[in-house]
Amino acid sequence: MFNNLENLNPAQQQAVLHGDSPLLVLAGAGSGKTTVITYRIAQLIAQHDVWPHKILAVTFTNKAAKEMKERTLKLCANNDSQPHIGTFHSICVRILREFAQEAGLNKYFTIYDDSDRKQLLKQCLKEMNLDPQVFTPKAIGHKIDQWKNAGLEPKDVIPSAFDMVAQKAAKLYVLYQKRCLENQAVDFSDLLLIALKLLRENKDVLETLRRRWKYFLVDEYQDTNPVQYQWLRLLAGKGQTLTVVGDDDQSIYRWRGADIGNILRFEKDFAGATTIRLEQNYRSTKRILEAANTLIANNRSRKGKTLFSEGELGNPIGFRLFPSERDEGEAIGQSIALELMQHQAPEE
Repeated sequence: MFNNLENLNPAQQQAVLHGDSPLLVLAGAGSGKTTVITYRIAQLIAQHDVWPHKILAVTFTNKAAKEMKERTLKLCANNDSQPHIGTFHSICVRILREFAQEAGLNKYFTIYDDSDRKQLLKQCLKEMNLDPQVFTPKAIGHKIDQWKNAGLEPKDVIPSAFDMVAQKAAKLYVLYQKRCLENQAVDFSDLLLIALKLLRENKDVLETLRRRWKYFLVDEYQDTNPVQYQWLRLLAGKGQTLTVVGDDDQSIYRWRGADIGNILRFEKDFAGATTIRLEQNYRSTKRILEAANTLIANNRSRKGKTLFSEGELGNPIGFRLFPSERDEGEAIGQSIALELMQHQAPEE
């Protein structure tokens, strides 16, 4: 039975052993956030007798989901059933396949990739007699994605009277969604938007999923966009236990509509929430963390944390300027190659 927390630091142990109230784990880089999520899952199963299938853990990439699943399986090796672990999009695919009829879809709907979507946008531009050199599929697709990631259906979009591209994109959005429905197809952003609409409009489906999943854990919470945030609030907003882990000092999905405000206002959104900071870093030297803390302290929108390490001081930090990104990349590559050469064992 899993009960070994001795290899966790005090803050990690506090997060793993936290009760059922909403929990925000502010985790700096290299502070063991995946460890906290997987150990918390194992703790719920082993020490609190939570059925694994009552747990839903969500992250952003297939790679991160795979790692989380493998580490969880290792900790919960003696359990016949396992928790649901996947990306936001993969979980929404499961929901839409199961409740396709309620969502207005065929159970075997097609998921368009970027190439499929670009081709359909070209067809829509042709139908509307718009020049694809002026209104490019890439630009129109990006605009439509922005609206979808903000939770806006075609009927919700009100473009500025002074923005010609937005006006045309809004009309194309209507036609594009109509053609997708005719083809029984959805694109990547639709998976989230249609799943959110389903939960909003169908109380039976919402209650079914709330009964199915009691415990929610979300990784990289700072990168959630408005659709993901609203989806999560609906599912975890009524008697469920919610744990989110994230870093308010980094966000890599701004281009996909990530809203850092989701993590900054967590305590306001979820009554009775607790915040735990993971500040011990296991990846970098003291010098690197000192420099990073000094730089990050200038961020305006942050909750505040100071990373530290019990490791070595490390080499002094160098500073170089490059004329271009390419030159910078080549210099970094050469430095890595030189470092590897210096650490290679001498030939016998």
